[in-house]
Amino acid sequence: MSDLSYILNELGEDRDNYFNAVAPPIVQTSNFTFKSVADFRKGLSDEYNALLYSRGNNPTVDILRKKLAALDGAEDALVFGSGIASIAIPLIALLKSGDHVVSVAKPYSWTIKLFEKVLPKFGIHTTFVDGTVTANFEKAITPETKLIYLESPNTFTYELQDIAAVTALAKKKSIVTMIDNSYCSPLNQQPYTMGVDLVAQSATKFIGGHSDVVAGVVTGSKEMIKKIFDGEFLNIGGNISPMNAWLLIRGLRTIHLRMERVCNTTKKVVDFLANRPEVERVLFPFHPSFPQYELAKKQMKDAGGLFSAVLKAKSVNEIEAFCNSLKRFFMAVSWGGHESLVIPSVVSIKPEDFNLSDPNHRLIRFYVGLEDADYLISDLKQALGQLGR
Repeated sequence: MSDLSYILNELGEDRDNYFNAVAPPIVQTSNFTFKSVADFRKGLSDEYNALLYSRGNNPTVDILRKKLAALDGAEDALVFGSGIASIAIPLIALLKSGDHVVSVAKPYSWTIKLFEKVLPKFGIHTTFVDGTVTANFEKAITPETKLIYLESPNTFTYELQDIAAVTALAKKKSIVTMIDNSYCSPLNQQPYTMGVDLVAQSATKFIGGHSDVVAGVVTGSKEMIKKIFDGEFLNIGGNISPMNAWLLIRGLRTIHLRMERVCNTTKKVVDFLANRPEVERVLFPFHPSFPQYELAKKQMKDAGGLFSAVLKAKSVNEIEAFCNSLKRFFMAVSWGGHESLVIPSVVSIKPEDFNLSDPNHRLIRFYVGLEDADYLISDLKQALGQLGR
């Protein structure tokens, strides 16, 4: 990564062009004018390198693209209206009928739906494998395999893949690799520097950081990003608005401070829960009890604010009572903002289907925000008192 301070504060920002303003302007326009027919013709012929229509390029968005690409150590970036768009549109751009994908098991829920429901409509099929064993990817490859899809760690149970090993395998067989890096953010993991071709992530999370914008980003080589841009990106129109791009630039100003705070607080909260008698186990890549702890330390600079805990609950009612009594953790989806959050797995399980013997049914996912560690721990302590009542 280039100098972080330069990327976050200066890269892409030519302040002479906008009155020396510290914050860049929101160029809230749909289209751009040309001074001659020749210039207009050139813009129409190569929209990737022109300002023609904000469905493609926009000056505010362009500043953000430069910063996001540099953070990943990549050559270029595209920004989308949501995280799943940053996955779906590149896949649709790169794959065709008859192609085969090998995907890690248990990716993001909407990614699963993309592979199982949407892409098969176009004759594209996916095999899911246990990605903790690199050999499983090789076993699943067929002559039709065109892409290997990773998500390391995933965002509920945090299984990792050996990114360097999988990308080496893929390059040997001329297969494109793509990864969802939403858990880590570019500050804690840079898959592009490990050989991954396309790195996607939900910019809604740590990049935005304030729970007020939905967006996604994909980074890669200029050649691959241009291929996606010229085709499906422009045709589907899943771009981000200038206003939301400006909010993400604002979020980037403090991402290093927020990530440091989140990572440090999370370790304290995890250590507290790992030593509580009401907790069966914690799942967190940077905790020594995690099965892939050594791999996590090898390819991640740190872990973010997401972790899970399995409660020693005796009923679904105890789990619900624990969650309902939390005062500092809000029950909500997503993560990466200033607020701490919680999702119990039972929220997606009918009460009559609850299985006490299944640890996954007693699993709670936590996100630690910017609050003080003691503030959050005191809340957890009182909520754990609901168990066994």
